[in-house]
Amino acid sequence: MHHHLQHRYLTNLHIQTIPYRYFHHNTSPILQARPHTMPLVRNPILPGFNPDPSILRVGDDYYIATSTFEWFPGVQIHHSKDLANWELITRPLNRKSQLDMRGDPDSCGVWAPCLTHDGERFWLVYTDVKRKDGSFKDAHNYIVHSPTVEGPWSDPIYANSSGFDPSLFHDDDGRKWFVNMLWDHRRRPLLFAGIALQEFDPVAGKLVGPRKNVYEGTDLGLVEGPHLYKRDGWYYLLTAEGGTAYEHACTLARSRDIWGPYETHPQKHILTSKDAPFAALQRAGHGDLVETPEGRTYLVHLTGRPTGQVRRCVLGRETAIQEAYWGDDGWLYVKNGPVPSLHVDVPGTRSDDKYWAEQRYTFDGGLHKDFQWLRTPEPERILSTDGGKLTLTGRESIGSWFEQALVARRQTHFSYDAETVVDFSPSDERQFAGLTAYYCRFNFFYLTVTAHSDGERELLIMSSEASWPGSNLETPQPDPVRIPKNGKVKLALSIRGHDLQFFYALEGEEALKKIGPVFDASIVSDECGGHQAHGSFTGAFVGVACSDLNGTALQASFDYFIYRPVQDKTDRYEI
Repeated sequence: MHHHLQHRYLTNLHIQTIPYRYFHHNTSPILQARPHTMPLVRNPILPGFNPDPSILRVGDDYYIATSTFEWFPGVQIHHSKDLANWELITRPLNRKSQLDMRGDPDSCGVWAPCLTHDGERFWLVYTDVKRKDGSFKDAHNYIVHSPTVEGPWSDPIYANSSGFDPSLFHDDDGRKWFVNMLWDHRRRPLLFAGIALQEFDPVAGKLVGPRKNVYEGTDLGLVEGPHLYKRDGWYYLLTAEGGTAYEHACTLARSRDIWGPYETHPQKHILTSKDAPFAALQRAGHGDLVETPEGRTYLVHLTGRPTGQVRRCVLGRETAIQEAYWGDDGWLYVKNGPVPSLHVDVPGTRSDDKYWAEQRYTFDGGLHKDFQWLRTPEPERILSTDGGKLTLTGRESIGSWFEQALVARRQTHFSYDAETVVDFSPSDERQFAGLTAYYCRFNFFYLTVTAHSDGERELLIMSSEASWPGSNLETPQPDPVRIPKNGKVKLALSIRGHDLQFFYALEGEEALKKIGPVFDASIVSDECGGHQAHGSFTGAFVGVACSDLNGTALQASFDYFIYRPVQDKTDRYEI
């Protein structure tokens, strides 16, 4: 039986779907057991902050694009040959003409990119959110394209600002359709109005023709994250519902006409953890579909792995994968769903050796691709790797929404060590640089080299732990430690689950010494991001930063950076 599932795939690619046997139970198809032929891969496939996955296959190559919010460059694209092993290959929004997020609040910026291919070129649509809190959302949607996934990507085509989570659907008649959720500031209490559809004319470079709200979602509410597909004459609309916290879900609907009406799946939600509070993978939703060359169907989706009784996701929202199948009723079902599985059959196998390997970063070849910075498209104003060192130019305070020199990588393990060596000569307390575990302006821990008002150097820990959810520093701060006026300083931190401890060593010393108390590392999490529920969207980072509030652009140089994963048996959901 041949089917044609269009959306993320080459439009002339016909795929054979495996005809799974099923029986009916309470009107819902249940997949019968089949012989296990491949090792299971453990979720998530993209650990750490990698939400809102959009998946695409072109030939034998798979790609996943994920949201980056206020971190620059924008959008992460990972590549795989087997759905098991993924490598970050590019961040396409890498210049000012494409993305300038200076002034974007925390958890704004790039939301929910959608990556597609029309048989000739790659297309990427994305939102740059300028405001999200309160009744209004200023969300501007753009389209870029490229002949190859590595680029060069075009300057953006502005599409609309009526809502966020845009996607692009390439129909088999050659027409292209732009889909996004609609925001209505008049609605109470939920401001999500439905899913909008409008044609996109690539020649004119704009949306054309009528716009229609084609689907208002289910009673779960908060309908967003739309993706369109076509199969056997049906248009299928996959959406996210329930917000991005613990009520999150993937909802499927279909229609014979692209304009609707769309009927909702008999199960409503094909994937959700909302009724399974003890499942390993929580917050499951916002998904996208892909088919293998052999016709197997997979759903990628965001998820979170909360720890502790208060359920905090320190690793943010991650990307997981589930096997799915098409029933004889023409509806898609997640295998063993709707609750997501921790272990899944995919074509490939994965060794965890790379995942657990220590990462020692030097800067002879520039800034490693694991690192990002915040908001600015002018990195030359905040960082340099000349001379094989990472040199940060002190700008605004840590947590600034405009221009701060903070370079960091994702926390991808529940327990790890980080270490660096800094050379910094501050003259007073308004100049500080060092090592930070960072979520946003509201939540961070920061071991700094700074100076007292008398000009003598000291080590000072800045923390927002005690003031959460405010944005004030903890008061009183841990007592500073006086250090010599000159010399490099080794800075380190250790996170073991919820416990964070800072360390330091002066130049010439081998042994690290503890500094400050044990902090609650779980504060650096979505649930403590300083916003209401469903309001913080990124994840924990670890890196280095430098500020000069005197405005003299004092520089700090870092010799290297180490990220060392630690296998802690107390971490229940570690890969």
